[in-house]
Order: sequence, then structure tokens, then C-alpha cells
Amino acid sequence: MRKNYEPKPLFLERMKELLGKDFDSYLEILKKEPVRSLRCNTLKISPESLKKRLEEKGWKIKIPFEDFPEIMIVDSDLLPGELGRALEHVLGYYYIQEIASMLPVLILNPKPNEKVLDLCAAPGSKTTQIGARMENSGILIANEVKFGRLKVLSSNLERCGVINAVITRKDGIALCKKFEKQNYFFDKILLDAPCSGEGTIRSVPKGLEMWNAKTIQNLSKLQKSLIASAISILKPKGELVYSTCTHAPEENEEVIDFALRNFYVKVEKINLPVKTRQGITNWKEKSYSPNVKLSCRIYPQDADTEGFFIAKIKKTK
Repeated sequence: MRKNYEPKPLFLERMKELLGKDFDSYLEILKKEPVRSLRCNTLKISPESLKKRLEEKGWKIKIPFEDFPEIMIVDSDLLPGELGRALEHVLGYYYIQEIASMLPVLILNPKPNEKVLDLCAAPGSKTTQIGARMENSGILIANEVKFGRLKVLSSNLERCGVINAVITRKDGIALCKKFEKQNYFFDKILLDAPCSGEGTIRSVPKGLEMWNAKTIQNLSKLQKSLIASAISILKPKGELVYSTCTHAPEENEEVIDFALRNFYVKVEKINLPVKTRQGITNWKEKSYSPNVKLSCRIYPQDADTEGFFIAKIKKTK
């Protein structure tokens, strides 16, 4: 493993159970640096213009997905920090963002004039992406509970020119209760939930050292409370995208299964521009609803990205 961080035996055991014959290729890709990617901020510049500007610097730019020209890969050797110091970044022409991190908003597909909630918004990568997709119209509520992260969120929204966002600082569950009391409902909600971060090991190898099975159990309880609260303020036929950057079924399929069993919601099929695997329906001694299969697992060795889990649910009543 890079930087000599040794994975804990229980983590390896769990990943081997999840991946089977692909376990070795998973371990191999963790040793490799992640792809250097960025997202064009279409509020300020077109993908064509940005690509031209960056290529004039001598950067080699690839557009990996024809349908999403705002997603770019920098296929050049840059100096440390060069991507963040570039004038185009300072001006908010692009946001440095990992490709898998961009996918939940593509599935949410927020549109102009909608009411959208980003319940766990900081540092703002997905929030600024939502603002761009909404073309700065409609209402975007960006919530974050921690003050330190709130400042980063505010700074990123300002740099990217997102002017339709209202920043709130509140516990996500309490905020949803407040909206419910006021009969304030949303067309779309992004719940990019706090998670154990197993999927980010390529870029943050120290996560191996910090990994803890008890943390997974505690986070699963929080995630269930958050998704229950979010569903309560979703309009009928409204859509919620649930995402995490972890592989743990307790934080992924188990949370979606909880929503299916307790609320009038259904899981919608989603299509992503990277290779994915369907959600699992059995883990340890637990069985999940067959519809959980419609969620997507993204593994580093499949897509050459970070690891992610994404599910889209629709409120039926």
C-alpha cells in the first residue's frame, strides 16, 4: 500500500467477501495515484473555452464522457499544487473534483426553477455542481452542521458564482423537522451522507489506519435517521439521491432497504457513464429487498475512480 499504511485484517476480510475473485485487482489499484480530474463550472465558462485555455498552458485535456463535456481529465505531469494555483481555478472556471464524486449530481439531475436541498453540503463540490445545473435559478438550500466546514462551503460557492444558494448551519435531522413543520417541501434532495470513507483510500491512504468496524455501525444509524428525515420533506414524486464514498453494505444497501421498508418510496434504475455493479441483497446474516439491486456500486478497479455507492429513490405517496 502507498505510504506504508497497512490495512486491518477485518477490513481485508470484508472486502474479500464483497469482491471475491476481484479482490487482488482491488488491492493493486489502491497502490496507484488516482486520475487527476476537474469539472468545468458552466456558470462562468463553456467546456470548449476552458479546454482551449488549459491546453494553451500545455496541459493535455481529455473529455472521458461525450454526454458530459464538463468532466475533464488532466493527462499531464503537473507540479504539486499547480491545479489549485492556476488562474482558472482561482477565478472559479473549474472545480477540482474526483470523477466518482460528480456522479450523484448527474443522477439527481437538478433543473432550473426547482427547489433542491443538499443536506450535507460541505465542502461544496456537489453543491456547486447542482448550482451550475440549475443555472442559478430556483432555490438551493446548502446545509452543513460544522462551522469550520461551513466557511469552506461558503468560499467555494462564492468562487464558483453560485447565487441561488441559501446556506444553513443545522443538524440535518433537526433542519428537516423544521422544514416539515413549515410545510416546506423539495423537488429533489441530495443526501451525500457522512460515511466511513472506504472508497477514498486511493487518495487518502491514511483511511486504512483510521478504519474501524464500530464506526460503520454508528454511521449506519445516523444515515438511517438522515434518510428518514429527508424523505419526510420530499414532495410526492420527488426524488432523492443517496450517496456515500464507502463500500460498507451497512452504510449503503442497508440504509436503502430501511427506507424501502418504512416509507412510501421506490428505488429507480440509474445509468452512469462508468462501469458499475448492482447493489447486493445479502450481507452477513442480513437480507435486503430485491429492489436494492437497482442501486450502483462503483469500485476503483472497475472504473479507475474512487469507490462510491449511489441510489436514487422516488417518493410514491
